Amino acid sequence: MLSNSSKYAIKGVLYLALNSDEDHKIMVRDIFEVVHVPEAYLAKLLQELSRHNIISSTRGPKGGFYLSAEDRKRTLMDIVRTIDGEKRVKSCVLGIQDCDMDNPCVLHKLVGANKSKFIKVLENTTILDLIEGKQEIKQFFPF
Repeated sequence: MLSNSSKYAIKGVLYLALNSDEDHKIMVRDIFEVVHVPEAYLAKLLQELSRHNIISSTRGPKGGFYLSAEDRKRTLMDIVRTIDGEKRVKSCVLGIQDCDMDNPCVLHKLVGANKSKFIKVLENTTILDLIEGKQEIKQFFPF
């Protein structure tokens, strides 16, 4: 249901949430290997999130990406919408353009309820919610 871009963006943001703040900014070159995302690709994703005020960044010698206290209140859906757009999240799992409640595809009834729950989780889960359970996140980042 999520594109690789959204997955990579979420991984990058979680790393920033655990390791950065206004006083400690992080460069893409310092995290791309840890989150297992190509450097140029991660840079593009983080720049897009910064342009949409989902995360923060500063240019210059002491610059880099970071999460402010306000950024940490953003939801996972904020990240996904910025990277994929609303349409991708709510689209048919088979990619059928005309699939909806009135004209469902063969999988619509099987995954529809679960997809709705997943969307609600994205909409109701903040970055802060995730980092408060640091032990669970550490399994994704071997640092």
